[in-house]
Amino acid sequence: MRRLNWGFIRCINSLRLLEVAKSNANLYNQRSFLLPEIPNISLSFSRYYSTELQPQLSTDLLKIMEQRLSAIEHRSALLEILINQPEASPAEYSKANKELRKLRDSMDLITKLRTKQKEIDGLRSLMAECPDDKDMLEMATEDLGRALEEEKRLQTLLLKSLLPRDDADERDCILEVRAGTGGEEASLFAMDVFKMYERYSQKQGWKFEVVDIAESDLKGYKEARAAISGAGVYGKLKFESGIHRVQRVPVTEKSGRIHTSAVSIAILPQADEVDVQLRNEDLRIDTYRSGGSGGQHANTTNSAVRVTHFPTGITVSIQDERSQHMNKAKALKVLCAKLYEIERSRIQTSRSKLRSDQIGSGDRSERIRTYNFPQGRVTDHRVGITYHAINDVMQGENLDVFVDALLLQQEMDAIATFSSA
Repeated sequence: MRRLNWGFIRCINSLRLLEVAKSNANLYNQRSFLLPEIPNISLSFSRYYSTELQPQLSTDLLKIMEQRLSAIEHRSALLEILINQPEASPAEYSKANKELRKLRDSMDLITKLRTKQKEIDGLRSLMAECPDDKDMLEMATEDLGRALEEEKRLQTLLLKSLLPRDDADERDCILEVRAGTGGEEASLFAMDVFKMYERYSQKQGWKFEVVDIAESDLKGYKEARAAISGAGVYGKLKFESGIHRVQRVPVTEKSGRIHTSAVSIAILPQADEVDVQLRNEDLRIDTYRSGGSGGQHANTTNSAVRVTHFPTGITVSIQDERSQHMNKAKALKVLCAKLYEIERSRIQTSRSKLRSDQIGSGDRSERIRTYNFPQGRVTDHRVGITYHAINDVMQGENLDVFVDALLLQQEMDAIATFSSA
């Protein structure tokens, strides 16, 4: 069994200390790790964590970070000199100014850190000069403690700013849900999961737009797609990709036996026009009459669209809208997302081996979560969290228990990589 690190424990603790974390922007300095106070959560590990322990940035990590900060300060100073030179060409000025803007947030934090470090040096000098003045020593000790805490907070924020980021994290995403093993029960669970993400998106203030739904005989979803738009949507949901397994008594089961079924979830970052260039000669676009269960789904015109991409063999069919043009636009959006994800995966694989030992790669073939209805629990197999209120999760409530744990585990893995670089 994998041991969970401090970052993971801080994630669980942060669920009940969220407001505190927002006020001081420092999840790393919380001293309380009383997990039993968090309702409905259990962790599948046996290691004892003392409340007296307080995670700290290691000396080696601080040395590496200090080298990076010095390099940023040096680069920023050179850019300031360049943009203030009259002989600089417009292209040089524009390029330098753009790079300087990217460094501005880090430089603001570095300036605050340097100021705080000067304050710490001054307080220590004062304490060394006045060892017999108890009142002065007591005051300086209190001020020093606060200054050291602030220094650690600024170092933590700077460390986060130095970690590598996925450019796609701020993008919107395409959600794809497909029924897997389990027949009609899998289709019904696919519908439940699709609606779970819809409710979760609404609670997050995101826009959830249904792209296409293919229903089963019992009105479950054999396949469903949605476009989710909002701030940082892909970065928040990307680790939801994978196999979601369900254990429950299907509505079609007469003897009360528990069945195991599965659905496949794919979270794809939406692509911009500059990311994917579609050539007409690479596409075949077919139109046909929509199928469905009648009523508003019936269609007597060729409004359904099937787009085939010859180089990859990818086929996308959309029949959700009455308009052929709208269905075509949706199909091309899904196709672009798929092609963009293929290219991203190729680049990531060529650069380095994916670091998926703890949180997984987000690959849709990986079993990541089990929903056990008889026991009323949901278990994420990557971080070992079990949440004992399955109905809340299916209603889109408390899904952040898993989402935040996975994102923080990713952050801690990035820190580990940063310190070993």
